[in-house]
Amino acid sequence: TDLLDLSTIDVILISNYHCMMALPYITEHTGFTGTVYATEPTMQIGRLLMEELVNFIERVPKSQLASYWKNKELQRLLPAPLKDAVEVSTWRRCYTMQEVNSALSKVQLVGYSQKIELFGAVQITPLSSGYSLGSCNWIIQSHYEKVAYVSGSSLLTTHPQVELFQRGSRWSREKTFDNGFLQLNAVEYCSMLSMTVRNGGNVLVPCYPSGVIYDLLECLYQYIDSAGLSNIPFYFISPVANSSLEFSQIFAEWLCHNKQSKVYLPEPPFPHAELIQTNKLKHYPSIHGDFSNDFKQPCVVFTGHPSLRFGDVVHFMELWGKSSLNTVIFTEPDFSYLDALAPYQPLAMKCVYCPIDTRLNFIQVSKLLKEVQPLHVVCPEQYTQPPPSQCHRTDLMIDCQTPPMSYHRAEVLTLPFKRRYEKIEIMPDLADSLVPLEIKPGIAVATVSAVLHTKDNKHLLQPPPKPVQPPATKKRKKLNEEAPDLKPPKPLLSGSIPVDQFAQMLEK
Repeated sequence: TDLLDLSTIDVILISNYHCMMALPYITEHTGFTGTVYATEPTMQIGRLLMEELVNFIERVPKSQLASYWKNKELQRLLPAPLKDAVEVSTWRRCYTMQEVNSALSKVQLVGYSQKIELFGAVQITPLSSGYSLGSCNWIIQSHYEKVAYVSGSSLLTTHPQVELFQRGSRWSREKTFDNGFLQLNAVEYCSMLSMTVRNGGNVLVPCYPSGVIYDLLECLYQYIDSAGLSNIPFYFISPVANSSLEFSQIFAEWLCHNKQSKVYLPEPPFPHAELIQTNKLKHYPSIHGDFSNDFKQPCVVFTGHPSLRFGDVVHFMELWGKSSLNTVIFTEPDFSYLDALAPYQPLAMKCVYCPIDTRLNFIQVSKLLKEVQPLHVVCPEQYTQPPPSQCHRTDLMIDCQTPPMSYHRAEVLTLPFKRRYEKIEIMPDLADSLVPLEIKPGIAVATVSAVLHTKDNKHLLQPPPKPVQPPATKKRKKLNEEAPDLKPPKPLLSGSIPVDQFAQMLEK
């Protein structure tokens, strides 16, 4: 809020449900009165993620609030994670469900390829990015300029619909990328899971309640019988587990074509519906209540939070961490597993890092830029140079013909273009009165005398007002005297004057 007055913001575009976790802070505490746009799956699944977060935090309320450590003089004396934290003075307590519901009531739902006018100045269009259910990239354009905002995007059709840059790019029709790395991680995930339970151990998978977990359950569905895991229970524990599994089955129009076709058979688009029906997958809101009665080992548990800092995952880390028979498998790519495990050291359980990340890599992004050939490229500074610890890895940076404009965190961007042209409409009767004159083969011009009417950033040429005719009777003479005196418009001259020819005409 110190960087930017959020009350001056007109529109917020949400690309996927991971990008809306801070929305209640903006809509409820900054004076923001604009409009928030998002797809329906993004809003509904985002609600689930925020509801889970609030539930986890409210389970362990704190009797006292510590804020003195935020003093800059003391912060320098703290251990590395806190010492290196950015803008700790702005950190706030977690929002409440009342604030979540209030924030989401301000969201306006949009569909893929839907055109939305913003104040008559620009038009925005969401296109599927293929990253998650309802995720999208945004096309922001006027009549003569276009900006494409690319968020997390994927061309691997695991379950979301893919529509990446359908305009002017062949990328929406071609899939020439090798997903061997992801297949390798999926195979390692299944093999480590199988090996652990065969040896009598338990498997813990820290995850979000939506997204990658659908793919993980689908991998297990294809692997269970061949690996002899039919008798091993799978537990999905989250305050929103039931809602997440149900939402994944009803958002058919947002899925890829293969899963859409199953709905019309009719079959559930995701195989975890069959796992639930056969009682192989069980879901619970928490580790208390029914779960305590049904809990059997060895087993596989999917629960949150992936950071290992709060949620039911903390209980299982403390329960299973002292045995080398157990395994924790990290599949979420946004967290460093070493940092996540730091508070639990020394740890006896095995740790496996199998990130399931379907987003575009640097090679794919570089190929996209060569394909689209944008006039300007704007990206984070980290993408323009190799990582500091791997200076030789030039493949870990964006390669494009146009030198990219880089930006830092918390920096306001000024895009390098100006609106040089505006589209103006002309009334039909005014257009009929024009008499074009051909000045070159194929080029004709005509002078126009009109009134320019502008409203909501839209411009319209109208015929000039006609002068008032003299009254037909004496009764209207008084009204005519009060009417404004409108003179006929004078013709405007344009172009350059040929001096020699003009002087000869004066002599004649």
